[in-house]
Amino acid sequence: MVKQIPNMLTFGRLILSVVFLVMVYLSPSRAEPKWLYLDMAFALFVVAGLTDLADGYLARKFDATSKFGRIVDPLADKVLICGAFIVFAVIGEPKLFNLDTQALAIIQWTFVGVIIAREATVTIIRQWSESRGIVFPATWSGKLKMFLQAFAVGTVMVKMAHVQTDAWGYWFTSVVYIATISITIISGVLSFKKLKT
Repeated sequence: MVKQIPNMLTFGRLILSVVFLVMVYLSPSRAEPKWLYLDMAFALFVVAGLTDLADGYLARKFDATSKFGRIVDPLADKVLICGAFIVFAVIGEPKLFNLDTQALAIIQWTFVGVIIAREATVTIIRQWSESRGIVFPATWSGKLKMFLQAFAVGTVMVKMAHVQTDAWGYWFTSVVYIATISITIISGVLSFKKLKT
């Protein structure tokens, strides 16, 4: 029973991710106080992120790694992170400075495209490598990428809830997005280099 806890946490994260995405998608139509609704969604996001840390730790501690975990764990991560940026783009977030809707859409969907392209490419490389017995472990750039992407999601949620039009909110979000997209691209390039070696 104890060895099933990591899988239960992973499955729970997948469910929490879907609920979080639905809440964010519905947020533009919510009545006031919208900040409270967005804070509840943000809390779900934090809990989902914590389960990601917990299930990996428990799987190693109880020697409970499984095929289910290896498949569903990265899937849950991608649903949570990629899904968040897709939903943000759909609802037109984050708003940045006085950019018009079209300019914002280009930025938001380009951001989504780069993240999805990186995730798809690295997943294919990892599967190809492991099918040939080549070890493809997590890297520092991949871990930093995951942290920054999660931080970017949290940044947008806080901005939507509390600092929609503050100048520092625009700047902070912009810097976080630039850092996130930069490390996402760098980690993807480093994955290609690992494949060559």
